Amino acid sequence: MRGNRSMRTSEETQKIRAYTPRVQERRGVVIPPGSDGLRLDRALSELLPELSRSYIEKLIDDGRVSIAGRKAPKASLRVAAGQEIEVDVPPPAPSSIESQELPLTILFEDEELVVIDKPAGLVVHPAAGHRDGTLVNALLFHVKDLSGIGGELRPGIVHRLDKDTSGVMVIAKHDDAHRRLTEAWGSDSVRKEYIALVYGMPKPASGTIDAPIGRDPRDRVKMAIVAGARHAITDYVVTEQLRYASLLRCRIRTGRTHQIRVHLRELGHPIIGDPLYSGPQWRGIPDKKLQKTIAAFPRQALHASRITFPHPRSGEPMVFEAPLPEDMKGLLQELRSA
Repeated sequence: MRGNRSMRTSEETQKIRAYTPRVQERRGVVIPPGSDGLRLDRALSELLPELSRSYIEKLIDDGRVSIAGRKAPKASLRVAAGQEIEVDVPPPAPSSIESQELPLTILFEDEELVVIDKPAGLVVHPAAGHRDGTLVNALLFHVKDLSGIGGELRPGIVHRLDKDTSGVMVIAKHDDAHRRLTEAWGSDSVRKEYIALVYGMPKPASGTIDAPIGRDPRDRVKMAIVAGARHAITDYVVTEQLRYASLLRCRIRTGRTHQIRVHLRELGHPIIGDPLYSGPQWRGIPDKKLQKTIAAFPRQALHASRITFPHPRSGEPMVFEAPLPEDMKGLLQELRSA
């Protein structure tokens, strides 16, 4: 299944949009025989999959879960088959993050999820140094039917892309979709493919890099190949050999921070423009015009081009692609012309 591409943009000043929360809901469940003896929070998370277990724990702590008319004392309480339990679910709290009318390319949207084409330079989450102007700010404006993640009106980020990596991202609209997608993300049902422009010609022209990635002990800003760190696997294939560079298609089987960037550096062919993992290799290129073009490229030439994953509700395989952005198209053309 492929999503229809649509563009939602604005050149106006950022605007704030208010949300109207839903009304409070009361949900009643009866503990089935198969849940006899389970912790209260676990039993409810199985019977009410649209609510995350952490959110259910919060509802219990807030006195919003009752057993036979009495407030449940703690999340670890063991339940018995046949018990009737009522859960008061308040309307999602307004997000503490401002919604902002920022340009956003939406590839697909339904009641469960949103798929976007993230531009390079866009930070995913607000943080120190990026209090606004992020993807989350934009999603809060453009997505009109968020039903809440963990009791707050906010999008559920299933996976992340680095600030200067462009391409396809998947966002959940509510707890149940977020849980199902997160569970699928560690399985073979999800396939994430990237396009990268690297220095030189990797040999062999296709292969697998299997090397653990952890925080660089000498530079905490970077990641590195570290013995005993988290398992990481990247498959790559050269799709076009250029005179001074190569166009690669990469598939990551794990999702470690900076994985492709670190693995390609380990291969000896770092990504062009990568500020952390490549140096001024362009100085060795005799073509002065090309030297200047590569030196001026403002980011790592890495693009999340294609993603395959099961729909959180139907399980149907979904495939989405984001075209190569204009900056990488221009760099590729310059490399082809060298």
